[in-house]
Amino acid sequence: MSKSVCNITVVGAGYVGISNALLLSQYNKVKVFDFDSDKIKKLKNRISPLDDDLVIDWLKNKSLNLHPVSCKIEAYQNADYVVVAVPTNYDEITNKFDLGAVKAVIADALSYNPAANVVIKSTMPIGGTEELKKFFGNSDITFSPEFLREGSALHDNLYPSRIIIGGSSEAAKKFGNLLKSGGLADNTELLFMGSTEAEAVKLFSNTYLAMRISYFNELDSFAGIKGLSTKDIIDGVALDPRIGGHYNNPSFGYGGYCLPKDTKQLRANFDNVPERLMSAIVDSNATRMDHLAAQIIATGSKIVGAFRIVMKSGSDNFRVSATEGIINRLMAAGLQVVIYEPRMAASEVFGCSVIRDFDHFEAAVDLIFANRNDALLDGISKLLITRDIYGDN
Repeated sequence: MSKSVCNITVVGAGYVGISNALLLSQYNKVKVFDFDSDKIKKLKNRISPLDDDLVIDWLKNKSLNLHPVSCKIEAYQNADYVVVAVPTNYDEITNKFDLGAVKAVIADALSYNPAANVVIKSTMPIGGTEELKKFFGNSDITFSPEFLREGSALHDNLYPSRIIIGGSSEAAKKFGNLLKSGGLADNTELLFMGSTEAEAVKLFSNTYLAMRISYFNELDSFAGIKGLSTKDIIDGVALDPRIGGHYNNPSFGYGGYCLPKDTKQLRANFDNVPERLMSAIVDSNATRMDHLAAQIIATGSKIVGAFRIVMKSGSDNFRVSATEGIINRLMAAGLQVVIYEPRMAASEVFGCSVIRDFDHFEAAVDLIFANRNDALLDGISKLLITRDIYGDN
């Protein structure tokens, strides 16, 4: 392995893969491989397939040793490290992450390059990496969790809250230092631990964030029913420095790609451990959506409009958004739902018509509900239902 420049292959051109590839390609030769030919074509032309301002800027203006490829052999040959950044969706039937894509990548990588060190960036169930080591008979598999936000993925990798490496081999230690040297923050904590502990850090971190969202959402539900000011209560609660004034803006519920599946996976990992809180966090999110959907239904509106279905502002992710949960409940109750989503090319999603012109959208509905407020909603003539108090995510 070179003592200076490493050959690194990143598999998966999503938020995790691209942000890591850009960070590492500052000082290493990095190949990006993805089966989505459109993503690879865009990357070759230095066009971002993601809605991330910093990714767009870096691809356009920064000198990077980055090489998007669409051939497996070209991707894996000569790689010192293969970074796995493919989805691990939660399977509601088996109650665990589907590791099929991760296994397929590792199998290909070791087939073409048995000497490669594998680093998993995909979210794993607790104990999943050890299972893969046994499955492949290979101890050179390291897990390194991500803590990035969609829409600011590269920024979060450049200024990480911490870098965690689930592995103690020399290759694992070197990879941790590669991540640290690519970052721009001073004194970033680099922690080495077992892969199972690192998996637990990821799931417990995201479940804590989900718990915080659920806590302030239930506070908001209480205040609304009791006729109290949610903002006054939160402002007072948040002044306690042990609680703080962050991550406290009420919403329709937690959504996006990570929190819904990570909370369910952690709950499943508690199958033989006494617990109440982990289940309550998952259940609370569903209760919040039930409550808000009931409020919309109670207005008597027949045609209601969902303002944006992206997971949050600054994101282009439509997967498992909280708004989708509200939509499903309203449609089950017989309401017609129309969606305003200018980022979506399709004319229909979730069985609802998609309108990309706001004036047409407003004219088509009796009521608008919005997870997050927007200047477009200022002064609208229709009834607006939103729980956004502070104007942030």
